[in-house]
Amino acid sequence: MDRMSSIEFAIQNEHSEMGYYLEQAKRSKNDVVKLLFETLAADEKEHMNQIRALHEELTARGTWPEEVAIEIKGTAIAERVDELKRDKARASAHDDDDITALKKSAEAEARGAEFYTDLAGKCDNPKEREFFRFLANIEREHFASIRDSIFYLEDPEAWFEENSRAGMDGG
Repeated sequence: MDRMSSIEFAIQNEHSEMGYYLEQAKRSKNDVVKLLFETLAADEKEHMNQIRALHEELTARGTWPEEVAIEIKGTAIAERVDELKRDKARASAHDDDDITALKKSAEAEARGAEFYTDLAGKCDNPKEREFFRFLANIEREHFASIRDSIFYLEDPEAWFEENSRAGMDGG
């Protein structure tokens, strides 16, 4: 797959993931899962728009632009979702479809990180390489947030124990 095809594939992939996340946000009755999917969808939309703008510039100019914004509007996904997780009651208010959807999402984010890492490895231009590494890191952040949310839903007691700061004095 040549680079332009890879970028076109990335746009389509981000669009598909965004649609899936919006569907799951509407379906879920769990506040944590709903917020996670809404946040993921917003991030994927931002990625898609940035990659699309890059694609348009590459198509028009035929070369990688001198300046590429290596910044995505931050959502602080982990912090937003962790805030909701502080309420133990939210962990039990989910169904098996939430877990299944989260596991499918984790796999997609892992594949996305691998795809962008692979694409970065094929780039000669340092700015281009940096851009795709940046996207890979965001996909890894999404993966970590999803995996943490699965842990929270499947074993809230262990999640609370692991994430508790009380009594941790280092002594």
